[in-house]
Amino acid sequence: MLEQNIIVVGTSAGGVEALTYLVKHLPPDLNAAVIIVLHVSSHSKSFLPEILSRAGNLPVSHAQDGEAIVRGSIYVALPDYHLLVEKGYLRLTRGAKENRCRPAIDPLFRSAARTYGQQVIAVLLTGLLDDGTAGLMAVKMRRGVAIVQNPDDALYPDMPRNAIENVEDIDHILPLSDIPSTLVALVNTPMEVQPENPVPSEMEFESKIVQLDLEAVEDEGNRPGKPSTFGCPDCGGILWELNEGNLLRFRCRTGHAYSAETLLATQSEKVEDALWIALRALEEKASLSHRMASRMEVRNQALAARFKEEAHSAKESSAIIREVLLKVNPNTDVD
Repeated sequence: MLEQNIIVVGTSAGGVEALTYLVKHLPPDLNAAVIIVLHVSSHSKSFLPEILSRAGNLPVSHAQDGEAIVRGSIYVALPDYHLLVEKGYLRLTRGAKENRCRPAIDPLFRSAARTYGQQVIAVLLTGLLDDGTAGLMAVKMRRGVAIVQNPDDALYPDMPRNAIENVEDIDHILPLSDIPSTLVALVNTPMEVQPENPVPSEMEFESKIVQLDLEAVEDEGNRPGKPSTFGCPDCGGILWELNEGNLLRFRCRTGHAYSAETLLATQSEKVEDALWIALRALEEKASLSHRMASRMEVRNQALAARFKEEAHSAKESSAIIREVLLKVNPNTDVD
């Protein structure tokens, strides 16, 4: 018989409230370790362990590199570090961002699936876009259990909804209120050992590259996927295209990874950045041309007229760009 004693939880926008409820309703004698990734800014301190400690009865702390995994404890990812699961201990790494996040949910889920297989229960809660979907796929591939918050119950339904649309055989789609009791039932019910699916080479590669493993970074021949026509928004390198069922993902040589939806949102932001740069350059050109025209009014009328025309043209172009910026779709924002 096998115990499911590794619970990995991923969440983003609205996650503090969801995690507070979850931890509050877990028993003090929980027969599992809980390992959490919440998307947080890399430039701010995380107070999540203090918040969750006040809410529940289990010890909560920021995970430390090399720390042993102890049942009945809750471990929270540090800002700006991916949190990974190894056999019996936790690993922190500052590998490339995935879905624009560090910590990201996919590396946690993937590493847990790779290491513990059927013993893993993965829980995906409220959040924007679709981090966690690829990680849930990895968990199911290794015969773990996948629990997703019902999108209708989530403060931000995107992450749960994307997982439901793309991951086959999700075990439980539940309102938040039912997740704690389901976890307790699962960890207290031993299950028969099933033949484990071997760790796919793609999962092995992605687990290594998030740790900036030099062998994985330099391995051109066995890199999963195929080169795409897109460049990485973070480093400019070629993105490799990976197809997993209905899910389309991308990863560059150094490890930056994107779902298709996150890549589209990132490209939208890059386009906006380029438009702001162009607007600034045109406004500066118009200002300088106007100044040069004023200086040439007395000395050279023809040259002054040319500078005035350039100032007018720059102003017209900047007005067009300003109109485009005012129409930027607010739904392309990411958390």
